[in-house]
Amino acid sequence: MGVPAFFRWLSRKYPSIIVNCVEEKAKECNGVKAPIDTSKPNPNEVEFDNLYLDMNGIIHPCTHPEDKPAPKNEDEMMVAIFEYIDRIFNIVRPRRLLYMAIDGVAPRAKMNQQRSRRFRASKEGMEAAEEKQKIRQEILAKGGILPPEEVKERFDSNCITPGTEFMDNLAKCLRYYIADRLNSDPGWKNLTVILSDASAPGEGEHKIMDYIRRQRAQPNHDPNTHHCLCGADADLIMLGLATHEPNFTIIREEFKPNKPKPCALCNQMGHEVKDCQGLPREKQGKHDQFADSLPITEQEFIFIRLCVLREYLERELTMASLPFTFDFERSVDDWVFMCFFVGNDFLPHLPSLEIREGAIDRLVNIYKNVVHKTGGYLTESGFVNLQRVQMIMLAVGEVEDSIFKKRKDDDDNFKRRQKEKRKRMKRDQPSFIPGGQFSPQALGNRSSPQAISNPRQAAFEMRMHDRQNSTTSSPNTSLTPDGSPSLAGGIKRKAEDSDSEPEPEDNIRLWETGWKQRYYKNKFDVDASDDKFRRKVVQSYVEGLCWVLRYYYQGCASWNWYYPFHYAPFASDFEGIADMPSDFEKGSKPFKPLEQLMGVFPAASGNFLPPTWRKLMTDPESSIIDFYPEDFAIDLNGKKYAWQGVALLPFVDERRLRAALEEVYPDLTPEESRRNSLGGDVLFVGKHHPLCDFIVEQYKTKNTEPVDIPPELCHGIQGKLTLNENAVLPDQTVESPVPMLRDLTQNSAVSISFKDPQFAEDFVFKAVVLPGAKKPAPVLKPGDWEKTNNDGRPWRPQLGFNRDRKPVHLDQSAFRTLGHTMPRERGMPGMYANAVPLGTYGSPYTRPLMSGQQQIPKLLSNLRPQESWRGPTPLFQQTPQRTAGAAPLLAWNRMLQSQNQFQPSQYQGLGGPMNYPQRPDDRMDRGRQV
Repeated sequence: MGVPAFFRWLSRKYPSIIVNCVEEKAKECNGVKAPIDTSKPNPNEVEFDNLYLDMNGIIHPCTHPEDKPAPKNEDEMMVAIFEYIDRIFNIVRPRRLLYMAIDGVAPRAKMNQQRSRRFRASKEGMEAAEEKQKIRQEILAKGGILPPEEVKERFDSNCITPGTEFMDNLAKCLRYYIADRLNSDPGWKNLTVILSDASAPGEGEHKIMDYIRRQRAQPNHDPNTHHCLCGADADLIMLGLATHEPNFTIIREEFKPNKPKPCALCNQMGHEVKDCQGLPREKQGKHDQFADSLPITEQEFIFIRLCVLREYLERELTMASLPFTFDFERSVDDWVFMCFFVGNDFLPHLPSLEIREGAIDRLVNIYKNVVHKTGGYLTESGFVNLQRVQMIMLAVGEVEDSIFKKRKDDDDNFKRRQKEKRKRMKRDQPSFIPGGQFSPQALGNRSSPQAISNPRQAAFEMRMHDRQNSTTSSPNTSLTPDGSPSLAGGIKRKAEDSDSEPEPEDNIRLWETGWKQRYYKNKFDVDASDDKFRRKVVQSYVEGLCWVLRYYYQGCASWNWYYPFHYAPFASDFEGIADMPSDFEKGSKPFKPLEQLMGVFPAASGNFLPPTWRKLMTDPESSIIDFYPEDFAIDLNGKKYAWQGVALLPFVDERRLRAALEEVYPDLTPEESRRNSLGGDVLFVGKHHPLCDFIVEQYKTKNTEPVDIPPELCHGIQGKLTLNENAVLPDQTVESPVPMLRDLTQNSAVSISFKDPQFAEDFVFKAVVLPGAKKPAPVLKPGDWEKTNNDGRPWRPQLGFNRDRKPVHLDQSAFRTLGHTMPRERGMPGMYANAVPLGTYGSPYTRPLMSGQQQIPKLLSNLRPQESWRGPTPLFQQTPQRTAGAAPLLAWNRMLQSQNQFQPSQYQGLGGPMNYPQRPDDRMDRGRQV
């Protein structure tokens, strides 16, 4: 959702919703990692039933990561995605369902935002490349030292869009991955897997929500199902609350700001490209052994417990003396609706409501004051009562003027404090800092200090350098063209040396009288007195609010609707909205994948389109050439940075686009036509699943009619099954689309097309807690609402899902032991924090037994998995046999292997990128070329 600060605000206001994930790490013996048995109990002390993966939140960091080297080719990207899913699965360990959803063709309202993002990404990428080349030439002209420029093709992240070859290949790779896991991983034994790839229309998270809504409406649905959704978007929190499921948890990467990144020119840490000076690289380590390694820390994950957020909201939203019965579930829906005003993916936020200024708290306070007059709630099951919403918005409009003035005062105060801080830092800066061999070293630097050589010469050079600087920087001297000092007079201080930073020009001045007139004149090019136009803007915005809420609670109300303006109206303009229509056309259809590419791609990404389609983006004679401007303006709209501004792109006219595409549709090849068609979901099960025999029987009888899933065979899941043309079938080889991974020659998994239960178009999914649902045990304590407890100590939130877990502490001797045993030379942060202690999960031993020592019987019961079933090792984790010349295992390592029941012959020395084994040489040429 388009609210960058929403999660930060939420986690600070409601801190107990966050729980750090406990992750079991793979044990390594002689350089070989033993697979983790995910069939064992979850180390987080909670068992999840269903895991949903919003795959686009996984694809992007795996294909173009920000904190580590990028994959070299598309095959390594696929392997990185596999490893990421493995890691999430290891943390969550679902027992019933794994649902993978990739973004398909989005509604038109979302396509406008996608278009803006992709045009910006293309423009910023080109500008960054030009700036990098310019700075490179300047540094080399001054004699700087830079590594040779690598000639490699830049990965265009715009290919992560439905209809491209990349997304089609990703779907094939995921089908292979699912089949492999069902054949080999004991944690997948009884799991139902549903893959909704990019050919199925709809955003990934909304396809997941649509599945949950339709299953909740079935009589066999378990109301106490524990859901876990993986994704980083803020709107997942809203979507989770909108389901009204009592057990809903979100897992996401823990955001750590200001991660160090190497300079793109010299590959050194500590500065950006614009500050690069082309200095020689410093030695990393005593023998420069860390020259090519980056200080990478493994990304950690956190849980967001929506059941705890519901506890917070119940206390905050509960109101007494209402003229109607208080319903907490309805008040949660109203809270979700009010959050839309501060921003979402489909509408610009109102000018007077900023999340950083406490806009949601202000809306909640106004809501609690006005709800006594409204006579009821704002929403019901995704439908808006506009008359009551009007009362809320006009109440916000009454304080708009004071909001704008306070924003200006806060901004001025912030600038004043920053100016004073810069002056203070400049005043306190030391007059002389030694350089060269005597330069100060940062604490924790990986390189050890070097012995001083020729100190006399070094001291002389520093004195001369200091004298030269003091001469050239004297306030009473200026320099002649040849560089010698001149006594002609002082030089004027440059603008960039000033304490003040250049500010973007603000023509609106919302804090001054006449702000509404200036806003409409500058943003819409109309006079504020034009009531007809203002009402048109307000009506479109009200339609958008109704569309967004319907989208969250009932599904897509219209695939064609979109907000046709770049800016939002003011809250004080929401007069007379009670009579505005909020219905949408029925029977609308989504775009086809290649049509969507034409609607969201800039001309620079046209290489992902067929040649004749691509020509429509660049040919001056094209009838739609105006849809693809080479350059466009970005309105900062009162913000400071370009990424916060509004990209002023022309809106795509759907009729003109379709008319232009009619002429080039005949040019599509059969493969392109296949990629341009809309698909559906695919269901996978393994041979141990109760539904497996039922699906195999459908293929044997060649039944072409859709059949209902027997809910008793599939954890209550219902829907229609139809035979799949490209199905994964038992005893048939599953070919690997990744050359470095082997084919599955002994496959026992099966796949079949799946369709959710269907309902009438006017069916309303009730936003209520289902009968039979058990309310989770309360987590919050009185200390959550008070500053301190009775004993005066600050209250600390619960850690983990287990309320009775006792924290473990280390004494001073333990820290001293760690100091002696942990490697200090590299000094990588987070090394110990990311390691799971031996004996916590998996291996109960922390040290080898002495000869003659008796084993404690209680520990022996934990040596074997709880279930005796164990499949073969996954093929993309198998490695060749150890050679006869390999070093023998130590006694302690042999004992660890015997405990974990993994034989050395099952593993190999790792080969190939990403620690995946290479294929035999005679089969490498059969794979797809990148």
